[in-house]
Amino acid sequence: MKINPSVFSILAAIAGLLPISALAAEKKSAASSPDFTNGGVIPANAKHDWNLGRTGARGWIYTNEFETTEARQIYITQVDAGLPGASVLQTGDVILGVGGAKFSHDPRTEFGKAISAAEGGDGALKLSVWRGGKTSDVVVRLPVLGSYGATAPFDCPKSTRILEQGCEALARNVKANPKAGNEITRSLNALALLASGRAEYLPLVREEVERAAKYSDPEGKEYHSWFDGPVTILVAEYTLATGDRTFLPDLTRLALDISRGQSSVGSWGHRFAAPGGKLRGYGMMNAPGLPLTTSLILARVAGVKSPELGAAIAKSLLLVRFYVGKGSIPYGDHPAWTQAHDDNGKNGIAAVMFHLAGEPEPARTRMSVASHGAERDCGHTGNFFNILWQCPALLCPGHRRPARG
Repeated sequence: MKINPSVFSILAAIAGLLPISALAAEKKSAASSPDFTNGGVIPANAKHDWNLGRTGARGWIYTNEFETTEARQIYITQVDAGLPGASVLQTGDVILGVGGAKFSHDPRTEFGKAISAAEGGDGALKLSVWRGGKTSDVVVRLPVLGSYGATAPFDCPKSTRILEQGCEALARNVKANPKAGNEITRSLNALALLASGRAEYLPLVREEVERAAKYSDPEGKEYHSWFDGPVTILVAEYTLATGDRTFLPDLTRLALDISRGQSSVGSWGHRFAAPGGKLRGYGMMNAPGLPLTTSLILARVAGVKSPELGAAIAKSLLLVRFYVGKGSIPYGDHPAWTQAHDDNGKNGIAAVMFHLAGEPEPARTRMSVASHGAERDCGHTGNFFNILWQCPALLCPGHRRPARG
């Protein structure tokens, strides 16, 4: 079967495979960054750690208001066997710096840049590591992937290799445990494999599409608005990419459920609206509402035909269009957020949504690329609806950087 991945699925896959981890919401602490070389410990209420890229290790980094700029150490919390860091690092080690120099401004970004430099050079990641009272310089040997091209991820061999290797690892994990995670994570995993364009992944993708197509929560026991968006996006993208219309009736049901669950003003909440169009509970929630609208647009392109669908898309676009050029899209039924450039990635998905709807001006809004500090990390929704959407937004035609030279 010929696979024709849509632009959206390719961009979502590239974004989903980037080595970026979500930052758990931690309250601002009056305590300073702990010095692990002098008896410091990880605070009991701040256990979140990060993947440390290709090393195979995870590390804890001090944060203050979501930012790691005050930290100067990385405490190793885990090292996976068989990966590059396993022969050099162990739990309890403290990384003090990279390249022969101590961390000076932000271990999170400094470590990431050092990984990129090593991958683009001879693979040698040079670390200063404290262990048991002694500091030594060690080298973690990373696979050489080359440097990113000027037009990355387009026409960039390194970007291509990262996508291919990421999909290979993802396919192994999905095959070993196909029901792991929830509807959101499984849908995003399947989208990445679909976007690879490789026919050998199609059985895994179709298996998840079969589950996604039957998703329903008629009794409202879950925050189903969060699940319906990714699920419907997957079914629509599979239909578009493969030409297989087997699941079109299911896609139609999903799209109409979403349309009928919309509020009178074009929004959704944690759950769908009550009869009469009034939202229950928290009320308007833009973080699930934007993926829901995106899924409806894709469902329409995939062949779902209904006046209800068109009306739901129009109402939602009218609602979200209000925020364009005024500030970040807010959490709920609030004025445009002007205290920060971005939060939870809602601007990014809005740019993708408007691009898919054929509205180039809102899609080109600078809202999707502006960010300061840890703004894209802020919030409590994880990679699902924050960082994931920034890269697709950047790759919309309005933001694509022209080739140099």
